[in-house]
Amino acid sequence: MKKKSDFLNKGVLLALILVVVDLIGGFAHLRFESWFKWIGTILMLILIIVFCIQYGKQRTEGVTFGSVFGYGFKVALVVSIIIMVYSLLSVYVIFPEYIDQMLVQTRTSLEAKGGMTEEQIDGAVAMTKKFTTPPMIAIFSLLGTLFFGTLSALLGAAFTKKSEPNIFQDNP
Repeated sequence: MKKKSDFLNKGVLLALILVVVDLIGGFAHLRFESWFKWIGTILMLILIIVFCIQYGKQRTEGVTFGSVFGYGFKVALVVSIIIMVYSLLSVYVIFPEYIDQMLVQTRTSLEAKGGMTEEQIDGAVAMTKKFTTPPMIAIFSLLGTLFFGTLSALLGAAFTKKSEPNIFQDNP
């Protein structure tokens, strides 16, 4: 069985991958492309499932849904905390123009849809701006990442082969 901090290593590795993908998207001006928005989420889903399955294969006994889910959830929690910190750094330090670009993108997409008055569009853009404060960005990035991470952990636990603990083995 691997050491206890394995989930920490996997969480940091996954978070670094997601940060690199986001940095590529930011510097290549792909962040607002609809297909690019899902790359990080899909990567996280796949990798946490893979990590859960690997965890189950590394253990010889006692692989239960709960133990695998717990492992996957801990990985997701580590990723979520790192991504929350990165999100704040990204928006306010690395890409300070991001919020303005997002507001312009919001206005453009609402105008393209049609059916809204200029006042309604202004109201929607103002509401979007209210959700770009540091606490809101931190909360949304943490909860969003944790939601998809938990979903991944559930799927990873479901796909992992289970083995019951050997209750007849002598424990020293």
